[in-house]
Amino acid sequence: MKVAFTSDNIAGASDSVWQAMMEASHGDAMPYGNDDTTAEVTTMLSALFECDVDVFLVSTGTAANVLSISAMTPPWGSVLCHTESHLLKDESTAPEFYTGGARFVGIDGAHAKIDPALLKKHVNQKVGDVHSCQPSAVSVSQVTEVGSIYSLEELRTITRVSKEAGLSVHMDGARFANALLSLGCTPAEMTWKAGVDILSFGATKNGTMASEAIVVFNKKLSKELGFRRKRGGHLHSKMRLLSSQMKAYLTDDLWRKNAEHANAMMVLLQAGLVTIPSVKINTLAQANMLFCTLPEGMADHLLAEGFAFYGGRWDEGVIRLVTSFRTPREGVEAFVECARHFAATRFEG
Repeated sequence: MKVAFTSDNIAGASDSVWQAMMEASHGDAMPYGNDDTTAEVTTMLSALFECDVDVFLVSTGTAANVLSISAMTPPWGSVLCHTESHLLKDESTAPEFYTGGARFVGIDGAHAKIDPALLKKHVNQKVGDVHSCQPSAVSVSQVTEVGSIYSLEELRTITRVSKEAGLSVHMDGARFANALLSLGCTPAEMTWKAGVDILSFGATKNGTMASEAIVVFNKKLSKELGFRRKRGGHLHSKMRLLSSQMKAYLTDDLWRKNAEHANAMMVLLQAGLVTIPSVKINTLAQANMLFCTLPEGMADHLLAEGFAFYGGRWDEGVIRLVTSFRTPREGVEAFVECARHFAATRFEG
């Protein structure tokens, strides 16, 4: 059985999400988020995070990230994030566009996690110097771009350094559910209790069609976010169609069930690849993303056999494998067996 591991956004939407959209499309409802379903989603997310939150729904993760950050920094500010973060690597110039020109500064750290010591150095550089952009916000990715996860203590350390310097903290949670289940903590513990001010609550990769939530814990940022969402063209008139997706996603723990499956398939995939001596695991996957280095010829062989994944963007032989809520167990097993057979005939035969 052939399967694709290119990304978790290749999977469609969960059946209940589609059903909810169909039901929401009937009849009339107030536009621009003034409908009952949008209000219900805010109530559901407040319950999930165990606090009163403001919620701004948008249709893409890019919008969620850059609108969140735009409310946290002036155009002359700098946003500190990891050098491998999605904001720096994969959002084109949307961050600069939505912030009005704020500078995004990469901070190093092992496994794509910001090094607190380096962060502390940057947050205190040239503060008040009119000739320099001013440190204004910090953004962390949870899951990171290499599949690692910040522990709760690591998050608290990052936010402590940030808050001591007066900076707000944003979390890019495109794979929030996958990270949360891996840590085994509550949504509150991984966000506002750890010092996060705004969360990009990802859902599209984990079961919705196109619905992401900006969850605001620091409500001082909410008013500006409302205006910025409208100015940025992301205040949907038929907001109930986004809200219906998010409501279905939050109902009956769909978000949790989908992420559990994706994570379980990565555990199975990684466990199989680890047993192949010629395959190198670059960073142990903690959620549903894995980077590994394949021996010469293996990637081409797997692609020729009908499997799909991303390669060629990193060092020689490095590929990225991502599992989703619809990744079949049989497909994972077939991939591992194909890789094992190639290694046995080429290197061990």
